[in-house]
Amino acid sequence: MAASSPSTEAETKPFSVLFVCLGNICRSPAAEGVFRDLVKKRGLDSKFKIDSAGTINYHEGNQADPRMRAASKRRGIEITSLSRPIRLPDFRDFDIILAMDNQNRDDIIEAFNRWKFREPLPEDAHKKVKLMCSYCKKHDETEVPDPYYGGPQGFQKVLDLLEDACESLLDSILAENKHILDS
Repeated sequence: MAASSPSTEAETKPFSVLFVCLGNICRSPAAEGVFRDLVKKRGLDSKFKIDSAGTINYHEGNQADPRMRAASKRRGIEITSLSRPIRLPDFRDFDIILAMDNQNRDDIIEAFNRWKFREPLPEDAHKKVKLMCSYCKKHDETEVPDPYYGGPQGFQKVLDLLEDACESLLDSILAENKHILDS
């Protein structure tokens, strides 16, 4: 059996997106749920690998915060992921890593700089890390605020930002990776 050529493999491999916040129980699982819902509505499920993680492992194995799950469910978005910390292979396995705020981004880059000496990682893997709000079109915020210690309106605000950013993110990915729609 012939081995697949690198270009064929790149064209058939799902585009992988990782959303990251502090504990992976509010913002990043919500982003994962919003993006998953959007991808499904466009009939692109098989073209994407979508996951979320936290910069800490404090909540590892836990479901998302019940307040975030309830707020999402009211919008028709199901959050089913379990919390996990970001891991070294994520820098190899994901095409883009989206941080919810500047501190998350700094922590992700710090982890990359620490881990790149343990195992070979792509030199430019840190360039995969982007701020989620950099994709917002309707909102001016530069960060997705952590709603954990606030009231219900904080969870709604997070979902507003994520819906805006995810729509633009998906459009951007599809524009830059036309093969996703062709295969």
